[in-house]
Amino acid sequence: MNGDAPLKARFESTQKASLLIGLAALALCAVGAGLNPKIFFQAYLMAYVFWLGIALGCLAIVMIHHLAGGRWGFSVRRLLEAAGRTLPLLAVLFIPLLFGLHSLYPWTHPDIVAADELLRHKQPYLNLPFFLVRAGIYFAVWLGLVALLEGASAAQERAPSREATRRLTLVSGTGLALYMLTVTFASVDWAMSLEPHWFSTAYGILIMSGQVLDAFAFAIIVAALLAGHKPYADTIGPQQFHDLGNFLLTFVIFWAYIAYSQFVVIWSGNLTDENPWYLRRFAGGWKWVGIALVALHFFVPFLLLLSRDIKRRPPWLLKVALGILVMGAVDIFWTIAPGFERAGLVVHWMDLAAPIGIGGIWVAAFIRQLQSRPLVPAHDSRVEEEFEWA
Repeated sequence: MNGDAPLKARFESTQKASLLIGLAALALCAVGAGLNPKIFFQAYLMAYVFWLGIALGCLAIVMIHHLAGGRWGFSVRRLLEAAGRTLPLLAVLFIPLLFGLHSLYPWTHPDIVAADELLRHKQPYLNLPFFLVRAGIYFAVWLGLVALLEGASAAQERAPSREATRRLTLVSGTGLALYMLTVTFASVDWAMSLEPHWFSTAYGILIMSGQVLDAFAFAIIVAALLAGHKPYADTIGPQQFHDLGNFLLTFVIFWAYIAYSQFVVIWSGNLTDENPWYLRRFAGGWKWVGIALVALHFFVPFLLLLSRDIKRRPPWLLKVALGILVMGAVDIFWTIAPGFERAGLVVHWMDLAAPIGIGGIWVAAFIRQLQSRPLVPAHDSRVEEEFEWA
């Protein structure tokens, strides 16, 4: 990986601690599953969607970098690639959800479908065999993109080659289109169909914007933690953090714009099959979660990220990114949990244990992947441009 012994030791200790915490939390969830399987599958789904979103968001960002270039992407490229390579683990972690589909999705119950005209109309799409086939296609596409990008990246690492750079660009152009298509359908299948009477054409792009926002926040956190260690410190400086902060600000605004647009269109339409989605999220304690999202997931980071000083100082930018990442998890909870028809705002202990469990294992896998490759890319035909910062 590199010659920084303290960094290697820090990686190993963090990896072990993360893995132990994750396994312990999942063990608690396994006990909870025996006591209350319905709550377990609900909590596991929300946690899974959050961590999968970070990995997919990192995959999308690295493809954007391969298409557009830029000093900002060179600095965090290895971090993004390492996160993308955790997708095989996430494919395995999807398996427990297959045992809880009947607990999660009302359209899996034949008696409910038979009594509901709208569900009968949607049955050609919302049925278990087709659901499983689509899930297999999503993972095949995501894992295929990771394999193609890693193959070209490894070839570039071995020797200077403009052909490898062109291959990365070609795969990324097609890959971004496939990413948008698969994430749109996956968000409909795994989240929106929890409430099958409701639909929104903006839902997919809302999920995607949240994924990329969380991924940028995650990359900034890791970059800030590594910024004091050689050789990584030689590739990132105030200008690169400033650029990453600008991207973070851009996606904070974009996420808020999509979320607000969806709300305005649905609320102003005042249709009985659309408004109930927001009515459930405005009732009881859920409205305070929504207010917190508006304040802490948009207004506060928006105002802070307007500051050039904050964006150029890693410790400050790290705190802003950490806040955004935490609120990203809250956003997933606010988006999904009310669809389970819980009695008001109810936070079960498994709602906290599941993201810690999946997150602990995922972070350990991420660190392992990060250690497997040099932190600084080599033999990129654009390297000289990337290092010529002011």
